[in-house]
Amino acid sequence: MSRISKFVSCLGLVSTLALTGCSSIKVHLGMRVRLDKLPITSMEATLPKDPAIAPGEKTPLVVTFTQPDGKTLVTEGQGKGKVLWSDLAIAASVVTVNKKGVVSLAHDPRVSDGKTGHLAITVPSHPDLHAELDIPLRYNYKFVANYSGSAGSSGLNGSDGTDGVSGSPGSTDPNNPSPGGNGSAGSGGSNGQDGDPGGDAPPVQVQATLRPGAHPLLQIAVTAPGRKEHFYLVDPQGGSLTVTANGGPGGSGGKGGRGGHGGAGGSGTPDGQAGQDGSDGRDGFSGPDGRGGSITVLYDPQVKPFLSTIVLSNQGGPKPIFQEQPIPPLW
Repeated sequence: MSRISKFVSCLGLVSTLALTGCSSIKVHLGMRVRLDKLPITSMEATLPKDPAIAPGEKTPLVVTFTQPDGKTLVTEGQGKGKVLWSDLAIAASVVTVNKKGVVSLAHDPRVSDGKTGHLAITVPSHPDLHAELDIPLRYNYKFVANYSGSAGSSGLNGSDGTDGVSGSPGSTDPNNPSPGGNGSAGSGGSNGQDGDPGGDAPPVQVQATLRPGAHPLLQIAVTAPGRKEHFYLVDPQGGSLTVTANGGPGGSGGKGGRGGHGGAGGSGTPDGQAGQDGSDGRDGFSGPDGRGGSITVLYDPQVKPFLSTIVLSNQGGPKPIFQEQPIPPLW
């Protein structure tokens, strides 16, 4: 493809270029740089928002490059720099990194428990450059297990009424006057449809046990009929798990249709009367909210001092039940 063709294919504002991902055009315009064209002496990788990551969390990676004259170059994205992520090669363990430099950790703590995330970053155009980054895992995070019912669908809007027909003209000739015809009435708008009911939340069971140690952690499993079981590892010092089993909100009612305008009276001697406007349709009613699901918490006696770490919400449902009993390690 010729240079002119590339410009035509990526023509537009800077925001459009960013969306299309035409890297060669960005480089041509000075918005990005290619590392293979530049001398680089060193590189460093960091997680500027938080050096650690929690299960299910995402955090941006930033890589900084130093040139022989001391000037630095930074990766695009969170770093707001010009270095393309496509110029780097990243080998990740425990964590993953996408093509935009965003690091993520799987939701299930069982696959990463006791491990440390690690990144090995290289630059194919500069084989001598290499950066390593260990990523500790953290559990002082506000986790959420959502088992709430689905929202009801909104009702359809009513149809607008049709306008009335104007009256036929009469005569305004003083020697031969005739009245104008009356306009016909506009038709009424139809009513808006009622919203559908919100879905009911399922019954939810929570199991919690303590992993003792110098820094104790809560192992928690949450289950519900027809739903996948989810596991959490929570640090009671700053972390929490909120379990929601609220009824789904009812759908909003549709708007009533507008009544049609009455037709104008025809001109004449006298003028015809205008038709009556049609009545507006009634707005639909919102659907009722669904019912909250029951929540039962089975907890090991060692968990009792940390029960406030587990936050429950089941609006429209029965009062949650807490039951103390021995709970073995969950994994």
